[in-house]
This record gives sequence, C-alpha cells and structure tokens, in this order.
Amino acid sequence: MPLTKPNQDLKRDLQGIASDLKWSAVELMRIAERLSLAGNEADAQAVLRMCNVFHADEDRLAGYADEVKAGHIKRSYSG
Repeated sequence: MPLTKPNQDLKRDLQGIASDLKWSAVELMRIAERLSLAGNEADAQAVLRMCNVFHADEDRLAGYADEVKAGHIKRSYSG
C-alpha cells in the first residue's frame, strides 16, 4: 500500500534529520582531529563522544523512517 502524503512527509523528515546528524558528526570528527593535533585531547574526546551519540541517533531515526515505510508508524492530521 502506498504511503499517504502525511506519512511520506514524515518519512522524508526523518531521513532528512538523520542525514543532518550524519553530516554534523562528520564535521565534528574533523574538529576533534584538529583539537587532538593541537594537544587538546580532553576536548577532542568529548567531541568524539558527541559524534557517537549523533551516529546512534542517526541510526534510530533511519529505523523510524523504515517503520513509517512499512506502515508501522503513521501520521494523521485532524482538521
């Protein structure tokens, strides 16, 4: 069964946010590398921990998008 417009929008939004998290994690990894090269290992490690959280959240959002596609999560509007 094809997705309704609201569910298509939800799936697209979830995928878009997951993509934004991935891009942010990549950029943060570059910052962490520069911090480490500058001798600021404590801050580099803190930024890398943030990257791990972003990657986990990215995976979770991608899973939600898959659930929307499979029809397990649905968006409905009243009005």
